[in-house]
Amino acid sequence: MKALEDKILNEGIVKSGDVLKVDSFLNHQIDVTFLNEIGKEFYRLFKDNGITKILTIEASGIGVAVMTAQYFDVKVVFAKKARQPIFLMMFIIRMFILIRIKLIMK
Repeated sequence: MKALEDKILNEGIVKSGDVLKVDSFLNHQIDVTFLNEIGKEFYRLFKDNGITKILTIEASGIGVAVMTAQYFDVKVVFAKKARQPIFLMMFIIRMFILIRIKLIMK
């Protein structure tokens, strides 16, 4: 993850309240070549862990998740921002049940 560290040091901007802005390569602009390298690195680190899906949040994580998923040859699932917490809780419960079913069926 040295490439990520270098990218943050070179292009990241620390705002008040210790907020790190990475808009130049992750949020408002997406550095596809760089995110591809991050995807490769995640694959290298986790390829032996039986990854079947990539779960991310609806926002900055989608780009990284998609680039990573191509190396694992799996689908990306993203959690949407819910107006009411009950929807998020229902999503988490549903995902937990699906994971348990998958583990039982192995």
